[in-house]
Amino acid sequence: MADEIQQDAEQSASAAEATANQPAPQPQKGFWGKVDEWFGITKSGSNYRTEIVAGLTTFMAMVYILMVNAGMFSGVITSDDPYGAAYIATAIGAIIGTLLMAFMAKMPLAQASGMGINAFIVFTLLDKATGLTYANCMVFVLLDGVVFLLLTVTGLRRKIFEAIPAGVRHAIPVGIGMFIAFIGMQQAGIIVDNPSTLTGFISFNVLSGTDFMVYDAINNAYVGMLPAIVAILGVIAIAILSKKNVKGAVLWGLLGSAVLFYVLAGIAYGANVSAAKILFDNIELSNPFKAFAAWGKDSVGVVFYEGFDFSHYLGTDGNNVGTLIVVLITSALSLCMIDMFDTIGTLYGACSKGNLLDENGTPLNMEKMMLADAIATCTGSIAGTSTVTTFVESSSGVAAGGKTGFTSLVTGICFIIAMFLSPIAQLIPRCATATALIWVGVLMMSSVTKIDWSDAADAIVAFVTFMVMLLGYSISKGIGMGIITFILVRLFTGKVKEISVATWVIGVIFLATFLVSSI
Repeated sequence: MADEIQQDAEQSASAAEATANQPAPQPQKGFWGKVDEWFGITKSGSNYRTEIVAGLTTFMAMVYILMVNAGMFSGVITSDDPYGAAYIATAIGAIIGTLLMAFMAKMPLAQASGMGINAFIVFTLLDKATGLTYANCMVFVLLDGVVFLLLTVTGLRRKIFEAIPAGVRHAIPVGIGMFIAFIGMQQAGIIVDNPSTLTGFISFNVLSGTDFMVYDAINNAYVGMLPAIVAILGVIAIAILSKKNVKGAVLWGLLGSAVLFYVLAGIAYGANVSAAKILFDNIELSNPFKAFAAWGKDSVGVVFYEGFDFSHYLGTDGNNVGTLIVVLITSALSLCMIDMFDTIGTLYGACSKGNLLDENGTPLNMEKMMLADAIATCTGSIAGTSTVTTFVESSSGVAAGGKTGFTSLVTGICFIIAMFLSPIAQLIPRCATATALIWVGVLMMSSVTKIDWSDAADAIVAFVTFMVMLLGYSISKGIGMGIITFILVRLFTGKVKEISVATWVIGVIFLATFLVSSI
C-alpha cells in the first residue's frame, strides 16, 4: 500500500505543478461568496457547477443503500411498517454522516450504512440462535462508534490497524464481498437449499417442473426462475454500464431490474400464475409520513429504551453474564475492525482519485474525516441503523471534479429529499436489490490481488479468513479464525517475534468467543 500511496502523492504533485501557471479564478461576492470562502471552493480550483454535479453523481452512485439496507433490516424490526422504519433510519444515518463530512472535514465524501457491516449484524448478530434483538444490536453499533471515536482521538487506531496481520487485513474485504454476494444470490433465488450439498444452483430446466414464480409467504418474497433471471440480467447490466462509465450504474441496474421484474410478472399474471396475482394485489402506495411514524415509534432511540435489556439473552439456555461480556467485546471489536479497514481503504482510494492527498500521500483532513466517521456511527445507532461509514462510491463524485465539502452538502440534501420516497422504494423487489449486493461483492473481490499467495503462511491465513466468512456464514468468525491461524502458523514456524502483544490479545479474545459463545 505504501508504494501505491507514494505513486498517488507523486501524481497529485504533478497535477498541482501542471496547474500552477493557470490564472487564479476570481471568488464570488455576497452570500454565495461567503459560502465559497468557507468551503474553499474557488481556492481548491473548483466551482459551484462542478461541485453540484459531483454531489449528484455521488448520490446516484450510492442511493441504492436506502433500498438495500431497508430490505435487509425489515425482517428484524418489529413494526407495522418495518421497511419504512428501516428506510428512514438509513436515510437519517446517511444525512447526518454526509453532512458531518461536509461541515466538519469539508471533504467531498459521503457516508451511509456500510455494506458488509449490515450483513454482519443481520445474518450473524441477529441470527435466531443468539437470542439478541435489533435493539441489542444497536448497542453493539453504538459501542463500535464509541470505540472508534476513542481510537481516533487517542491515536491508537493505527496501532490496532498494524496489529491485524496483513493476510487478514487483505482477506477481510474479500470475505465480506463473497459473503454479501452469497446473500444476494440467496435473496434472488439463484442459490437454493439442497439437502445433499447444503446449497445448490437454481434449475432452469423447464422440463423438470421448475416453478417460474412462487410466493414464499414465510419470507414474504418471490422465488423461482423469474427472480433469478432478473437478478442475473441485472448484474450483467450493471457490469456493462460500469464498463461504459455510466454514472449511477448500480442504481440504473437496480431500477432496470425492478422494471423487468414487473414486466415479466405482468406476463405471468396474464398466464394466470397465482404468485403474480398476489404480487399485483399487494401493491399499495402508502403515505410517505407513515414511514416516519414507524421510525419514530420503533427505531429512533431504541438503543436506549430497549437495547441495554439483555434479560432475554441471559435467560436462554447455556448463556450467562460471562458469555454476554465476551459477545459484547468481540462483536464491538469485529464491527470496529470492519469499519476501520473499510474507512481507511475508502479514504485513501477516493482521495487519490481527486488528488486530495498531502505531500506524504495521506488524505487531506484525515483525522477530521475519521472523527466524522466515528461520530456518524454513534448518531446512526441512535437513529436505528447499522454502522455508518464512508462509501467507496464517493470516488465517483471525486472523479467528477468534487474537491470540497460542498459536494457532500449536495449529496446530503439529495438524501433529505429521498426520505420522502419510501413508498416507491418499497416496490423494489428483493431480486432487484440483490443485484446491488452481488455487484458490491464483485468490487470487494479486488483486494484478493494484495494477498501474497507465494507465501504459504500468509496464503493460508487469508484463505481461512474469507472461506470461514463465506461457508461459516459469519464475518466475525472469519476474522477470528484468520487471526488465530496467523498466531498458530507463526508460533510453529519459529516466528513468534512477528506476533505483537495486541495480536495476542485479539486472538485470545476471539478464542474465548469460540469456546463460550454461539456468535
